[in-house]
Formats: sequence, C-alpha cells, structure tokens
Amino acid sequence: MIRARSYLGYPPVRAARPNVSHYSLTALHHHGFVHKLITQNVDGLHSRSGFPMEDLLELHGTLFVVRCRHGHEIDRDEFQNILSTMNPSWKAFVDEMAARGESLRTNPDGDVELEGRSYHDFVVPPCPTCQNEGRIETIIKPDIVFFGGSVPEHKKERSLYEVETANRFLVIATTMATYSAYRLIQLAHEQKKPTLILNLGPTRADNLEITKIELSCGEALKAVTKTLCLPQDTWGKELLEKLDE
Repeated sequence: MIRARSYLGYPPVRAARPNVSHYSLTALHHHGFVHKLITQNVDGLHSRSGFPMEDLLELHGTLFVVRCRHGHEIDRDEFQNILSTMNPSWKAFVDEMAARGESLRTNPDGDVELEGRSYHDFVVPPCPTCQNEGRIETIIKPDIVFFGGSVPEHKKERSLYEVETANRFLVIATTMATYSAYRLIQLAHEQKKPTLILNLGPTRADNLEITKIELSCGEALKAVTKTLCLPQDTWGKELLEKLDE
C-alpha cells in the first residue's frame, strides 16, 4: 500500500539508471540475437535502456504504476507529485536529504525503513478515477507482486507462451527462488530447449543439470554483445557506446 515509506523509497528508484547488462540485452535485441525478455525486476530499467515494451514482460510488475483496489491505474510520477502536495512536511524531509546527498536504503518492493519518525500524519489521497465515479478509495498499491502474492493470470500465461514458442532459453542473474521464475526454466527443460544459465552461485534449477556459467553477467554480456553486434544505424552505435560508459 502507498504510504510514507513508499513515498520516501520512490525517488531512488526513479533516479536509478540502466547498467551494462540492461544495455547489452537491448543491443542484442536490436541486432536480432534476443527476441523476447522476461524479467522479475520491478525497477523499470530494462525499458529505460530502450528494450521495446512489446517484447518485454515485467513478470512481477513495475514500481512506475500504482493501482487502487478497483484496478484504476495511475502513473507513479504523477501520484508522487500529488503526495508531495498533500504532505509538505514529508516533501521538505525528502528535499533536505537530497540537498545533503543522503538517501535511504530502498527495499525491492520500493519501501524504506525509517526509525524514529511517526507515519501517522502522512496523507494518502483518494484515487481520482474512483472520486469521479462517486466513491472514496485510498487503498492504492504499486503495481507489483508482493512477497507471497501471485503473478496475474494473463502474465503467467504469456510467460509460459514465450517459453513454449522460443527456440532457446537464456537465464541471467537469478537464483530462481520464486516459483514464477523456476517453472519457466522447468518448462524449457521439459521441452528439451537449449538452455543456459548465467549466474554467480547456486540456483534452484541446479538439480536440472542445465549448463551453467558462473561469471559476472555484466562483463559476460558486454563481451558477447561487442563480439556479435555490428551496428549499422545510430541507435545501434549508441547502445554499443553505452557499454563503456
């Protein structure tokens, strides 16, 4: 649910920038080596790197959209501005931290832990669409799958379809601890699709005896991208340049 901790945690999420792994995958897609991408991340960095949304499935959702209980969608930046207007003291707190160059550690769900301050004065505005429909709804949440929650059925079905129609499967930087991720590699394995895991450390799929390379995904993807991609247009050249920034 949107609350003070989520309000405080959003600025670092919004300020985050794609890294070499994100740009490598976008470059590989641009040059025809990667066709579809399924990500468990909710930070929006794959789309920020330029990966086309029509070929990207954010399996666990995104922190850049919030929804009320009736399913109405609100842009997170827009909602953050509304929260700032309704909570001037909290906005001043955020601005003061930014001026000092400080930030709070953001959890994967976009929240932060802040001790020693009461949250009781934090005001959550009602959903604008619900207001227009004649009701007040202040339970508004980031459009993500929280721990213990289930992936929406339409995303589950699409993820399974993407695996079933793929001719090979590459798993990058995940332990596959969640079943929503593990069942995809399990399906690829059952269908005998060529599969490779690129990850440092053990994974839930190690028992499947799938080929695994234990290297830093950033360095490995960067090397592969520079070897395979021969840019012929401006966007391709820009993507390759970003690998060295």
